Order: sequence, then structure tokens, then C-alpha cells
Amino acid sequence: MKKQISSLIANLKHSPGVYLMYDKDDKIIYIGKAKDLSKRVSQYFMRPQSGKVQKMVFETERFETILTDNEKEALILEMNLIQTHYPKYNVLLKDDKHYPYIALKKDGDPYLTIKRTNKEKNYEYFGPFPNSGAAYEMIDLLNKLFPLRKCRVLPSEPCLYYHLGQCLAPCIKKIEQEEYEEIIKNVERFLKGDNKLEADAIKNKMELASSKEDYELALEYKKTLDSIEHINTAQHVEFFDRIDRDIFAYSLREHYVSLAILIYRNGILLGKENYVLELFGNIEEFVEEIILLFYQKRPLPKEIVINSSKIKENLSALLETSIVSASKGKLLDLVKIAKKNADNALDQYFISARLDEDKLTLLEKLGTILNIKTPLHIELFDNSHLQGSSPVGAMVAFINGEPAKKLYRKFHIDEKLGGDDLRSMEEVITRHYKRLKDNKAPLPDLILVDGGELQIKAASRAIEQLELSIPVCGLYKNDKHQTSGLMDKEGNTYDLKDDKLVFFLLARMQDEVHRFAIKFHHDVRNKTLKSSLLDGINGLGDKRKAVIRKAYPDLSMLRNASISELAQLLPEEVAKELYKRLKE
Repeated sequence: MKKQISSLIANLKHSPGVYLMYDKDDKIIYIGKAKDLSKRVSQYFMRPQSGKVQKMVFETERFETILTDNEKEALILEMNLIQTHYPKYNVLLKDDKHYPYIALKKDGDPYLTIKRTNKEKNYEYFGPFPNSGAAYEMIDLLNKLFPLRKCRVLPSEPCLYYHLGQCLAPCIKKIEQEEYEEIIKNVERFLKGDNKLEADAIKNKMELASSKEDYELALEYKKTLDSIEHINTAQHVEFFDRIDRDIFAYSLREHYVSLAILIYRNGILLGKENYVLELFGNIEEFVEEIILLFYQKRPLPKEIVINSSKIKENLSALLETSIVSASKGKLLDLVKIAKKNADNALDQYFISARLDEDKLTLLEKLGTILNIKTPLHIELFDNSHLQGSSPVGAMVAFINGEPAKKLYRKFHIDEKLGGDDLRSMEEVITRHYKRLKDNKAPLPDLILVDGGELQIKAASRAIEQLELSIPVCGLYKNDKHQTSGLMDKEGNTYDLKDDKLVFFLLARMQDEVHRFAIKFHHDVRNKTLKSSLLDGINGLGDKRKAVIRKAYPDLSMLRNASISELAQLLPEEVAKELYKRLKE
């Protein structure tokens, strides 16, 4: 054991708190919490370890502790520190997004929309759904079944939804609140899983249309009926207690853990999640950490069910909700279903390539190839323009091989530099790293640019002028214009044809910065073109321009709009003028 570590262990306190492991470069590589810091931290160094834990212990040069009053405070501090420092040995769940809710606006003319939080008081929320596709599918179906308001901005005359019987047309008449209340009650009933009335009504309409040999209409009713049945089939099991609950089960195989979650809201199964991760340390503590991370951006349900009494006990002290270890009945049946999903995810993982789980190893190999320290934090840059117009720059960041989207940045570039890729690159690099330097923010371990030797030198020049020391490399292309390796600022090349996994990892990063830059350029160009198209039309002021931009976020959508569609948002004469401008 290292002498410094030995002296630090002797000073550990029997107290709850957080511990931070540092490597030889004084970089935090792991952050953990403990009920008893002395017992937990000393275990790392006093007992034999294997796998990632063994590697982490070997790399640890020293550690620090932060004492807290209780374990719950330690949990909060641990999560905040992890999200600040991104230690390479901490579990990072790949989907850190907020999950979608279906939100029903109840005051005024009610309508349905998607929300990523449930904080606005004038909405009633259903969910969260495991993905936006499921939520939008449900909204599309509800909008067909119930005559809710569809248009965000009310047109001056009824739209197609009114003529289809799918809207009451609040644009031309006042709808009494009593009529809306009945619709709201039916929507709420449907979202809570009771849809037999609607299914029966649609079935009767389908049969009537078929008897009249209106087969086209009957087919539309059949599609709607199929959508209802699809939603019902996806539920699998319905709880009549209407409780929000999540069912957890995990499997372990060859040092990999699979955790499956069945997500029930209001007694109805909305979907499932699954994570397969390499085991780090004790299995119960590892699964506990994943579950705690899972709820960082999700509201706690009323009940959590888990297939481990030990994890149940630990979580009960940390999460303010009911936690159950199922031993019989319907809950046990659901735990078995979740376990089956966890087993299946492991099967799929071991059949597929392990590229996603080998990122740290690949980054270590990349550091060896370039003769630099392991580049755990990589930032990539790309510029985009169209013949010099609407020039923009973009930066994406990867930490531990995963995209860190909170760190992504966009840069508007002066039109004068639009055709000069080298000066554009130098300007973007200078602006970005001057800001980081001034704010004393963490710097990356490696900068990657696209465009060959001249771009690399331009980026390196900017870094040197800022008196920073960050390795700069570029992804160079072969004679077939295909990315084939790396080049440093001295012009040395590193062919990656024999390191295909490293190459594929870098190619994914390169694709991401291209995607981000092109989308940003597309958005800027769209906004510029749309603004110029909307200027100088009589009767089209700022408020009406805002309405058009919101209704047609994409320029191609606006160009394909008909006069009748535009007239739903604008006075007819203004709509005709805009239509004429678009065709010109």
C-alpha cells in the first residue's frame, strides 16, 4: 500500500460522508458516498479487488473525504460532485434527458401537448412516458377521439379538424365550459386506462361505414381501433389501485450487471428501461447507485419494487417513497417479468460488440498512440457555411467516451470570415478557450479538428497564443477522401487501420460534431432566409411573423404551404402576398 494512502486511512472517521479518489495527475477518478467512511474507504485498500475496482485502486494516489450529518446529505453531495467532475470510474447513465409527460391544459380552450417537466400549475400531467414516441402516439389518438382545440394560434376560420368533427372550432364560436368539462373528464378517463367506450363507439362506426360500402372510411376507423388495441396490448398488466410504481430487477453475468425497470403510472404500464453496465464493486451498492442516478431527473413514484431486500433497506433510508421487496402475488409476478427483461438484455449485450463498454480502454490506447495522458475529455470542432454565407462553428465534448451535451457550444462567425476556414477555426478556438481560461473552467485533454494539417496548425496557433497546453490533432483523410487516421501539429500521422475500435470510436465523435455543426448552420440559414422572405409584406408585422415562424419552423414546410393553410393564420390578402413571395 502507498505510504500516503496508509496515513490517510489511519485518519478516516466513522461518519457518513463523501470520498474523492485522485490519480497521479491530481484528477478525480471516482466519487462515492458512505454511511461509515472509515469502513467503506479502507475496504478498497485493505481487501483484494478485481476488475475496474482493482484498476481504480491501483491508479489512486490519494483520497479526500467530506463529512456530512447523514447519508442523505452524502447522497445529494455525491450526485452534485459527480455531475461537476465526471469521474471516469463513476457510472454515467447515457440518457440524462427529462422524460416526457402528456400535459392537458384545462383552463380556457383545453388542448394536449408534450411537457418535459410537471411544474406548470395550469396543466394536468400524465406520465412520464419512457420515450416521446409513445407520448406523441397517445396524443395523436386522443386528438382523433376527442374534439379538443388543435391550433396553438386560433385561425380566423375553421380548419380541417372542425370539418372532420375533431374540433369544436373555438376560433369562430364560444364553447361553454360545461361542454369542455365533459371532454376533459373523458380524456382523463382514457389516459387512466378506461377506453372501452371509445373502442366500442369506433367499432360501431367502422361496421356502419362497411355496411354502406364506404370502405375507405371503414379503414380509417379500423386504424384508430388498432391504435387503441395496440395501447391496451402494450400495458400487459393493469393495477386497479392506480398507484405510480417502478419495478426493478437485476441480473449478473461475467462481471456485467443488467438492470431492468418496468414503469407504471396510474396503474398502467407505460414502458420499460434497461441498462447493462460493467460491475464496479459490491453488486448491491452498484445497483443502488444506478437506481439513485435513475431518479436524478425523474420524479419518484409512490412505490418502488426491487428484487433485493438489502437494496430495499438501503434505498428506504435515502428515497422518500415506499420501497418494497416483493415476495408473493402480482408484484412478484412483475419482478419476474422485469428479471426476464434483464436476462434478455444481457443476452443481447453479449451477442453484440462491446464497443460501448470498452471506451475507457480505447481512450487509454488512444493516449498511448499519441503519447499523451489518457484523453478522458475530448473536444471536437467543425465549421459550416454555404459558399461563405451564414458561417457558424460548433464544438462537441466527449467525457469518458460519452457525449457531454451540456458542454456543447455553438458559435456565430462574422460573415467576413465565412469563406476563410482557417481564420474561422482560429477565431472559434480563441473565443472558446479564452472564456474557459478566464472562468478557470476545466480544459480538455485533447482537441480534435477536421480539415487536415492547415486546420490543425490554425487551432494550435490559437491555443499557443492563449498560453495553454492542450494537445491538438486532426482527423485526416486518405486519397479517397475517407477519414483514416490522426495527425498532430508537427504533421506526424497515426494510421488507425490496425486499431479499428479506436478508429470507430473517433468516427462516432466526428459524425456527432458534423451533425451538430450542420444542424446549427441549417437553423441559422433557415432563420435568415425566412426573415428575408417575411420582410416587406404589407400587413405582416412582428406578431404575425412570430406566428408564422412558430407554425412553420422549417423553411421547406413554409415554402410548401398553400394559400388556404396560410389564410388560417393570416388575413387572406396577407396570405396571398406571402404565398406569392414564397413562389418567387
